[in-house]
Amino acid sequence: MSVWDALVGQPEAVAVLSEAVRRPEAMTHAWLITGPPGSGRSVAARAFAAALQDPDDADGTSHETQTALAGTHADVTVLATEKVVISIDEARNLVGLSQRAPSQGRWRVIIVEDADRMVERTSNVLLKAIEEPPPRTVWVLCAPSPQDVLVTIRSRCRLVNLRVPPAQAVADLLVASDGVDPALALECALAAQSHIGMARRLAANPKARDYRAKVLAIPATIRGVGDAILAAGTLVDEATEESKVATAERDAAEKAELLRNLGADQGGTIPPALRAQVRQLEEEQKRRARRALIDVLDRAMVDLLSFYRDVLVVQLGSDQVLMNRAAEPAVREMAGASAPEQSLQRMQAVGVARTRIAAGAAPLLAIEAMTVALRPQN
Repeated sequence: MSVWDALVGQPEAVAVLSEAVRRPEAMTHAWLITGPPGSGRSVAARAFAAALQDPDDADGTSHETQTALAGTHADVTVLATEKVVISIDEARNLVGLSQRAPSQGRWRVIIVEDADRMVERTSNVLLKAIEEPPPRTVWVLCAPSPQDVLVTIRSRCRLVNLRVPPAQAVADLLVASDGVDPALALECALAAQSHIGMARRLAANPKARDYRAKVLAIPATIRGVGDAILAAGTLVDEATEESKVATAERDAAEKAELLRNLGADQGGTIPPALRAQVRQLEEEQKRRARRALIDVLDRAMVDLLSFYRDVLVVQLGSDQVLMNRAAEPAVREMAGASAPEQSLQRMQAVGVARTRIAAGAAPLLAIEAMTVALRPQN
């Protein structure tokens, strides 16, 4: 048992980070951990923070290590936003916190899990603090790639690159840590494209597997423009419901807590003096709901990309493993009914839809354009 055990398939990154924990000359004040979604960026950051707090804890069982991993250590701060962007106010709070000496541990560690969600003016707020931090403060930024972070920030950080872990390694983790059946674990690891969090969710939640199966069934239902428009509406509607499940309960709890703290009756008329605070919370929840919808839709489109990738693998006679074992009959039927060029065009259409939605396009319009492009071409 080690603090690094949850960081699957990343021996090079573990070697770099663990050396920095052991040897002061290998340590630096700012780190940038990059890697594709699901590679374990936040896991690496938390494990690094835990190891820094207790470098002598070889088996990861000390109080310092466990609280750092759980996110409850007083000197380990994690910013993991659910909004589209990280706000300037959030960045300023981190800067103020970074100037404080550690209260309990050896280091004050500040982790920004979604550094790619900082626009330039927000990044500039952090720049001075990252460039000249106090001697016992460490910044750990996480992003999909170095290019997703402002150049003035990344030039002041030591880079640690993570790779996509092998699907079998992710499956082994699910079996060992969650007791998942080995066959189901491998199926979920492949379906999630080695995204550890997604693989765990698929393995633990039959409804998540059912929703994914519905997404993968979309290509076979599209025969013309009418089918495409209906499929787009269904996909967006189901994604909206899926995202609401993740946010509705939390939104209601947050509003109830705010009203209770303000001394207002839940369900009653809100006094005019308090309406601005309630409105501010509701606006925040709307932004978070949009982010949740975008994330669900993007995951659905990634699943569609994996479907057409499998179709292309079959069409080209490659020996690559199929990602969607449960959908293999549909994959082979699609492969026989179309050409490799059309599979590539369909993958491009999905990629364009992802780009448009990420840039702020109306989800339904972008998805409709995508599904129309997925219809059979004569």
